[in-house]
Amino acid sequence: MIFRQLFDSASSTYTYLLGCPDTGEAVIIDTVFEQYARDAALVRELGLTVRYTLDTHVHADHVTGAWLWRQKSGAQSVIAAHAGVDEIDIKVVDGDVLAFGNQSISVRATPGHTDGCLTFVTREQDMAFTGDTLLIRGAGRTDFQAGDAHTMWQSIQTQIFSLPDDCLLYPGHDYDGRTVSTVAEEKAHNPRIGGEAREEDFVGYMNNLALPHPRLIDIAVPANLKGGKPDEVEAPDDWGPVIQTFAGIPEIRPDWVARHRDELFLLDVRSAGEFSGELGHIEGATLIPLDELRDRMDQVPEDRPVIAICQSGKRSAMAAQILRRDGRERTANLAGGMIQWHRLGLPVA
Repeated sequence: MIFRQLFDSASSTYTYLLGCPDTGEAVIIDTVFEQYARDAALVRELGLTVRYTLDTHVHADHVTGAWLWRQKSGAQSVIAAHAGVDEIDIKVVDGDVLAFGNQSISVRATPGHTDGCLTFVTREQDMAFTGDTLLIRGAGRTDFQAGDAHTMWQSIQTQIFSLPDDCLLYPGHDYDGRTVSTVAEEKAHNPRIGGEAREEDFVGYMNNLALPHPRLIDIAVPANLKGGKPDEVEAPDDWGPVIQTFAGIPEIRPDWVARHRDELFLLDVRSAGEFSGELGHIEGATLIPLDELRDRMDQVPEDRPVIAICQSGKRSAMAAQILRRDGRERTANLAGGMIQWHRLGLPVA
């Protein structure tokens, strides 16, 4: 199975992508609204199609990307039926199975952190995605959103610790850089519920955490009860079909640029010799070598989208990033550079 673990540093949230290598169908677990472009780029580069977005619970520390995935990619959103969420496609209960290609993932109800928490388990029971129910050497807080330490004790003991000892456990968060544990490890070493801990030990520990409320709770919970749909949906600035790569580079296709070049500022960042050399240059392009770009930023107009150009698309990728950091959002890299431009038979000056 194709597997990737992704991280949002603002909320310390892990997002998980699982894909079927035979069919390219995939699921993505606990998406973050602000990370849609990054995650969609990875999905595209791996040749996958996301069938379902799964949320382990109604998050209090970030807004889910489920609604955004549905709008932009057609993925169906999934959460517990007991979570009380609107704007959702599929409401699941304990024992349900979700298939993606030749792979599947099963649903285990693990309330306690909230009353609608789920753990997702792979078909072979070799991986489990525990959300905020069981963390690495910890457990999710139980002091709001109908949380209950006694309920969490039962969930962990019956639904997670009942999995094979070598089952890998992937949490919804970690604040110390830990990425994965196992059932056996948490049974032995989790300071809250492992070893010889009894229910009263666990409950006493959890009821005395005295943690401050999550910083974004007043924003995240209402948004997540609508599946991540914003109160106001902003109209996109669709000046062109820009695609962000997983490396974070905004790219645009050469053929589109050729059809719209009179509406664009074409910024060639090669050397003067290359500009007039073998590959030539696009008619109307302005030459500002990459090494000089920061000092000559005032020569780049702000009233038109900017297309950065070089030989292969590598130096111009850096130019696009420099321009974006300068606040010029309507900027993209010419995908494949002049090499791809020639390969497609597009006109040069």
